Amino acid sequence: MDRRTTIYDVAREAGVAASTVSRAYARPGRVNAETAQRIFRAAELLGYRSGRPEGRRRGDRSARESIALVIADVTNPFYGDIIKGGYEAAREAGYQLILSHTNESPEVERQTIERELEQVDGIVIASSRMTDSALRMMVKQKPLVLLNRIIPEASCVVNDNQRGIRRAAEHLGALGHERIFYVAGPEASWSDGIRWRALREAAAELDLEARRIGPNEPTVLAGLSAARRVARADATAVLAYNDPLAIGVMKGLRKLGLAVPEQVSVVGFDNIIFDELVEPALTTIASPLYRMGFTGVRNCIAMAQGARTSGAPLVLPVRLVLRQSTAACRR
Repeated sequence: MDRRTTIYDVAREAGVAASTVSRAYARPGRVNAETAQRIFRAAELLGYRSGRPEGRRRGDRSARESIALVIADVTNPFYGDIIKGGYEAAREAGYQLILSHTNESPEVERQTIERELEQVDGIVIASSRMTDSALRMMVKQKPLVLLNRIIPEASCVVNDNQRGIRRAAEHLGALGHERIFYVAGPEASWSDGIRWRALREAAAELDLEARRIGPNEPTVLAGLSAARRVARADATAVLAYNDPLAIGVMKGLRKLGLAVPEQVSVVGFDNIIFDELVEPALTTIASPLYRMGFTGVRNCIAMAQGARTSGAPLVLPVRLVLRQSTAACRR
């Protein structure tokens, strides 16, 4: 079976950069008329199809440009502010945002993106579960921005995981806890690996012990289940991969007759809307999720319009939010 003609084949045939070919289809007014005609002739010769409606290919701006925002789980409140920020960035630029949900599955994620590649101007992936090699292939095909993930080839926006975990470890250590149990997230999560590594490094520097419980799905139900292992381990301090897991651990410990924070202190990560609604209110690391979504989509639009990425990831600041789920160790 012959391979499909790509934008790079057209670029070679026309003697231009691939980004110039992309602009010729996405924004014809930004490309010299003679160059654009050379690109369209090369595309016709090679049988290349851009996947755009014909009117839009010839410069009809009545068709709206679009960006795909791909998230791992639409039911996870972590993504709410990311989506809101992404929609605002798209609205300001006159773009349409197409939201897709992959149910934490790398296979579904890959299939979803492959289906959308020819229909959008760029792709933003929040918390990708795909392998680095699969993401590198995507980078070659469309402007792509990764949120909560770093690979050198892509434009990336991440939280300062190391600083957040360090602040949480310092807080628990100052309260007299000598061991911190990390209730881990999904095995395919890049952020989970970074957070566990950061905790081990912080624990070594602070003369604390770090232990891991997991992997777990990033949900309240998984936290409820993990609470049994926390109780069996005789833990006094828990740092969870995310807030839903932390909330589940607190609820599970209560069902087992253990009081939070009197017997077990619990810290989450992300500062979702429910943290102040649960009892006790959850101490957590606050991430600028709205800013992450806004910045990711804005940068993707800029790349679709011809901007180049600097190559360095954008690291957003985090902060420790103290509430009622942590207290001094009483043992």
